[in-house]
Parts: sequence; C-alpha cells; structure tokens
Amino acid sequence: MTGPRPSESPQSPGSGPHRPRWRPGREPTSRRPRFPLGRVSGHFIGAYGLLLLTALLFLVFSLVLPDTFPTLDNVSAILSAQSVAAVLALGATIPIATGRFDLSIGYGLGLAHVMVMHLIVNEGWAWPYACLAVLIGGGVVGVLNGLLVEFARIDSFIATLGTGTVMYGLTGWITGGARIVPGPEGLPPAFTDLYDSKLLGLPAPAYYVLALAVLLWLLLERLPLGRYLYVIGSNPRAAGLVGIPTRRYGIYAFTGSGLVVGFAGVLLAAQQRIGNPSVGMDYLLPAFVGALLGSTTIRPGRANAAGTVVAVTVLAIGLAGVQQLGAEFWVTPLFDGGTLLLAVGIAGYAARRRIESGATAGRQEPAPMTPSPTPDNGPPQTP
Repeated sequence: MTGPRPSESPQSPGSGPHRPRWRPGREPTSRRPRFPLGRVSGHFIGAYGLLLLTALLFLVFSLVLPDTFPTLDNVSAILSAQSVAAVLALGATIPIATGRFDLSIGYGLGLAHVMVMHLIVNEGWAWPYACLAVLIGGGVVGVLNGLLVEFARIDSFIATLGTGTVMYGLTGWITGGARIVPGPEGLPPAFTDLYDSKLLGLPAPAYYVLALAVLLWLLLERLPLGRYLYVIGSNPRAAGLVGIPTRRYGIYAFTGSGLVVGFAGVLLAAQQRIGNPSVGMDYLLPAFVGALLGSTTIRPGRANAAGTVVAVTVLAIGLAGVQQLGAEFWVTPLFDGGTLLLAVGIAGYAARRRIESGATAGRQEPAPMTPSPTPDNGPPQTP
C-alpha cells in the first residue's frame, strides 16, 4: 500500500489545474477589517454636529422664551439683522478656500455703503447705477488685493490690511468724518425695498443669502474652479506642479470676495439708510467667525458655503437668545471673540487629527504575504 509522495498532496476540490489562484496581498473577504462604527459616528458628529447644535439652541430658547422666540416675527428679525454679516462671511470664505485671508472686507464694506449713499444723495445718481458702480469697484479692489498677494508676494494678512487701511482713509475723505444723511425726500423706495421687502413672510435679505450660498456651493463643489481653489489651499506647490495656474486663481478668489463685499455694502446702505464711515469694522469679526467656524462643519477641514451658512445661523440664534434674555451690550463682542477662538481651535485640532491619522495609516504593516501562484506539480512557494 503506497501513499502520496512527500512532494505531493492529495487532490482536493480546490487543487489541481483548475484551483483558484491566490492574489498577492489580498485577504479573503471575511478577514478584511470592517469600517468601525465609532469612526462613522465620529464623522457624522464632526460634519453635522454644528447643525444639530443650531436646532438644539433654537429649541432651548423657544422653551425659555415661548412667547417671543419661536414666532415668525422673531425669525424674520433674526434673518434681517444677520443678513449683511452672512453675505460678508460668504465673501470671506472664497479666499480662505485658497489658504488666504482678506482682512480688507470690513473696511471695504464701510467704503462700499458710503459710496452708495454718496452717489445717490450727493451726486444725484440713479440708484441702479450707483449700486452697479459699487459692485464694479469691489471687484477692482479684489483684483488689486490678488495682484499684491500673488505677484508682489506680500502676505495676505499684510496686503489686505494695507488696502483696507487705504479704503478706510478714502471713506473718511469722502464723508469728511460725518454721516451722509438723505434729504427730506429720503431714499428712493425701490432702493430701500432691496432690504425691506418680504416674500412668503420672510425678508428679502434671507433669499439673497440663500442664493449667494447656492451659487458659491456650485462654484466650489461642482465646478473645476472650486477644485482648483481647494487644491491651491491644501498644497500650493503641488498645485503648481500639476499645471494649475495658482496666481491666476488666487486673483479670482480675491476678486470674488471683492464683488461680494460690494454687494454687502449695497445691502447695508439699504438697511441703515445713512452713510456711517465707521460701521464697517463692526462686521469684520462676525464675518471671519462665520467663515472659520463654517470650515469645521458639513465639509470639515475646508471652507464651504453650507458650513458658513450654518455657522452664521448658530451665531445669530445664540446672540438673539442671550439678548432677549437681557444680556448687556458687551456680550456680543465677547460671544464673537470666544466663538472665533473656539472655531480656530477646532479647525486646528481637526487638521492635526487628519495628519496623525494619515501618519498612522502609513506606519501600519502591509497585508500578510500570501503564496504566489506556482505550477501545479509542486507546493506553493513564498517569495
């Protein structure tokens, strides 16, 4: 009775000339690691936690102030009051996507709304031409900022702070340090209706913010322009190596920011109905709080339009709630400053976690070495 030779093995259903080939570095499906449930929940909280906080804040203030807070009039007032800050925050989001900061938006807002009032009240321009001129002027300022940053190679903080200071000086020169007040006939009703009109019970500025957010979402998330801006913001050197004209798209980002600032100035003029040379700086910090805090939600780790809208909404609800509870005047800057520090801290922590996760994944051992396919007349051999 003879058995198989030492070099041979009994035939089995999986052996022979038709046995399945093993692929190097691949494990059976049953042995592959599954996606941890904790990581899924952590990603959901990171992406939508701020949105849940918005709903929770509204619920809490509605329970505490049931007669005033959850009413349509209060919601309309909140949307109207925060519309300019929301538009300005969306404008600040565009350069932040490229890793730059436009500190001139506050000064530009002040100059834009003063110019609208000056052209309508002092120069007698028709309000559509005055608004168009201000929009074009905002775009020109954005191009100038882009040229200083991309071609003069001045840091965006310094360049935009410099142009902002120049715009603040121009604002003082135009107004002489005094407010621009319309005459007895007031401003054209069609112009003030840009802010005062309502649709379906909600103020028109809320629809401006929504339309601008949708437009910015399309540009950043669905068009090549947005992908190029994000690549430049994450790694400018790599973007240049793959052929992306980083300087040109950097100028595009600042130009978009300038156009949005011009529109915010028109909306502010229609809201206040006077030209106040010092009002613009009051919106600088809330705008950056909204843009930076927005980069920690919806699409954590990068500036995005939807996240900015959510961030501005949670700030608006929080401020409206504490003010209706009788908070002092100093609570608003305290709230904005604390939220800005929190937003920057969260963004930095998220970035460090992503870097650590990537480094950990790179240090993980490779998949176990599997036998390579060999002829059928011999045992498998490992490389």
